[in-house]
Amino acid sequence: MPNTMGLLGKKIGMTRVYSEQGQAVPVTVIEAGPCVVLQKKTEAKEGYNAIQVGFGPKKDARLNKPQTGHCKAAGKGGFYHIKEFRVTDPEAYELGQEIQLTELVKIGDEIHISGRSKGRGFQGVIKRYGFKGGRKTHGSMFHRRPGSIGCSAWPSRVIKGKKMPGRMGNDLLTKKNVTVIDVRAEDNIMLVKGSVPGAKEGLLQIYTK
Repeated sequence: MPNTMGLLGKKIGMTRVYSEQGQAVPVTVIEAGPCVVLQKKTEAKEGYNAIQVGFGPKKDARLNKPQTGHCKAAGKGGFYHIKEFRVTDPEAYELGQEIQLTELVKIGDEIHISGRSKGRGFQGVIKRYGFKGGRKTHGSMFHRRPGSIGCSAWPSRVIKGKKMPGRMGNDLLTKKNVTVIDVRAEDNIMLVKGSVPGAKEGLLQIYTK
């Protein structure tokens, strides 16, 4: 998402809150930031404008020499997660600057959240694509199979994109226009309406509009 500043966060889990009208609203609890600026990338040098941020402090003993050298300029130690966000003006940020949740997000905002979905492993067409399958009785030998995948004479091959068994999940997904229900700055926590991609403790990329 070009020219869109954001934060890194961690999915804590789901719960519910009650609105002023007494309605139960399902929410996802996200720990977002603070993120530390580790590097600035400019149009003149790298060909695009962006900043690189770190999230989740990492002990020095767990850093290798390249990681130590890369994070040295910021002076805030190492991090488990390092990502880039496109910005219009990288010079507006300083190395070592901490970007807080409240600087980018407030209650009522609509944001985009990207995360890696749960991996399901190798699955058949019924679980992967929702195929109906065959009958279960009367001697049927066709239960969870995909059925015909092509013709023998022409085109004598399987067409690209045919829905077949394979790896399911573990994809980077983005949920757009997620409403922020609450922001708790003292704990770097925010509550967003509904679900977001990924499992508990999974890394999330939070983009502001």
